[in-house]
Amino acid sequence: MKNLKNIGFALVIALTFASCKQESKEVASEVTKKEVVSEADLAKMQTASFTIDGMTCAMGCAKTIENKLANQDGVGEAVVDFDTKIATVKFDAEKQSLESLTKTIEAVAGGDSYKVTESKEM
Repeated sequence: MKNLKNIGFALVIALTFASCKQESKEVASEVTKKEVVSEADLAKMQTASFTIDGMTCAMGCAKTIENKLANQDGVGEAVVDFDTKIATVKFDAEKQSLESLTKTIEAVAGGDSYKVTESKEM
């Protein structure tokens, strides 16, 4: 019985590390230069929030989604909170929409991992 518990524990740990492995590589390869947005420009941008299902870790999943959003044209700021499963994005409505940002989120990691269950402008 003790060996079964040890095997189960090792399996859980292995799955935890394996689930974030793909996203971590993606984050490292996504380092790109982006224009710096001024505070005045940020104030003019619209803000939206997205509830995201499917995130399993803060460093791999949440940071990958955050980087993908932040690197989109017209996005001034993107923050993904792993604990609440909510992404908050400031964006230029002439360049982005709720639909395009939702598609960006759901396309991360091949489109199989994340699903936006709710989106709203604030």
